[in-house]
Amino acid sequence: MNSTYTALPVSSSIELQAKSPTLPQDPPKKQEEFGVELPLILDAAGAGYGPAAAGSGVPGAVFNLATSIIGAGIMALPATLKVLGLLVGFVSIVLMGILSEISIELLVRFSVLCKSSSYGDVVQTALGRPFKIVSEICVIINNAGVLVVYLIIIGDVMSGSSKHVGVFDQLLGSGGEWDHRKLVILVVLVIFLAPLCSLEKIDSLSLTSAASVALAVVFVIVSSIIALVKLVEGRIGTPRLGPDFGSKAAFLDLLVVVPIMTNAYVCHFNVQPIYNELEGRTPKKMYLVSRITTVLCVAIYASTAISGYLLFGDDTESDVLTNFDKDLGIRFSLILNYVVRIGYILHLILVFPVIHFSLRQTVDSLVFAESAPGSRKRMLTLTAVLLAIIYLGSTMIPNIWVAFKFTGATTGLSLGFIFPALIALRLDKKEKVLNLRERYMSWLMLVLAVVASILGVVGNIFTLKNRSE
Repeated sequence: MNSTYTALPVSSSIELQAKSPTLPQDPPKKQEEFGVELPLILDAAGAGYGPAAAGSGVPGAVFNLATSIIGAGIMALPATLKVLGLLVGFVSIVLMGILSEISIELLVRFSVLCKSSSYGDVVQTALGRPFKIVSEICVIINNAGVLVVYLIIIGDVMSGSSKHVGVFDQLLGSGGEWDHRKLVILVVLVIFLAPLCSLEKIDSLSLTSAASVALAVVFVIVSSIIALVKLVEGRIGTPRLGPDFGSKAAFLDLLVVVPIMTNAYVCHFNVQPIYNELEGRTPKKMYLVSRITTVLCVAIYASTAISGYLLFGDDTESDVLTNFDKDLGIRFSLILNYVVRIGYILHLILVFPVIHFSLRQTVDSLVFAESAPGSRKRMLTLTAVLLAIIYLGSTMIPNIWVAFKFTGATTGLSLGFIFPALIALRLDKKEKVLNLRERYMSWLMLVLAVVASILGVVGNIFTLKNRSE
């Protein structure tokens, strides 16, 4: 996962009261009563738990959380079905969505108990400041990795690669300066992305965020319609339903496919700001938001993954956008190819500054925690440094599959599953607020996430070793 929620910074739209670093002295005694009517933060007067201020309704919160989830990870999902097969891949997408939704509910529940206003706050209350620092580092690595992936996709789609023709080549012909991927990425970064990333307030990006969501929906609809037309006409071969164990490379891909899927659902560090903006907020209402969002995202992810895999089969690339460079065998194929690729590139350009803003804020709070509020000069300097590092990363990493393998196996699993499970188990040890089923579920989530992380890291190491040989 990617963040496109437009009310993240505390300074721009949410004014939070200072939180207590310890648990409440008199927690609710009954698990059924816990977290049903308590707002996450103190009311404006600071007099205690009062009614939540006016904010977004359930539909608005669903929209914000969905846009926080749907991002570049969707481009790698068709390739995960190439590894797992159609049936196993579909089931994995659904199960990953369910586990993600459970972890979000745990996070909301214990944020209420701890009166925490952010992901790092609830981690610090439950596990201590060292773990908060680790969680912030995970957010930084995750967001930086997502931005690197965005630049890789932009370069591959516009300039092409050894296997696929880029948009510029199709429009302008080959042999020009636009064939140089690094140069194209640099030009896009300097001319389009840097000015947007230099904005001080994320509120200024609200319109671009809304436009980016519309462009993402266009991609999903067009790709699904193309696959459906070809399926009805009988021009799609029989897909493989399960994993392929025929080679060592295929087996190594199996080890890293779960971490890659994890990236598609990571949004947990944006849950508290969305909850704080929810009108008449209660944990029960936020649970409804997360469940509706999960159903929506699973439907979008499944339709994208299935349509992409059906269209391209075993030729599906790690970035499925690059596959849309050839005749699809239907009417208006060339136009649809341009719509899909250029539309999603515009989506990435518009989302990039929103994720960068969250990254910059986290880095600033971590590096300059004891300093006075930052000046515009410091903000611009930090922006330039981060963009330079992200650009270097995009030139060194060969494709988005590699980037997602590493971030998914480390930061994705940590933010989405390991930290929420640890928070629940640690606070339950103090206050006994989980029932037996919830306790078992938390342990199961923790164990599965740790095992998947270890297998993912091992798979990445062996993959790099095989390439070096």
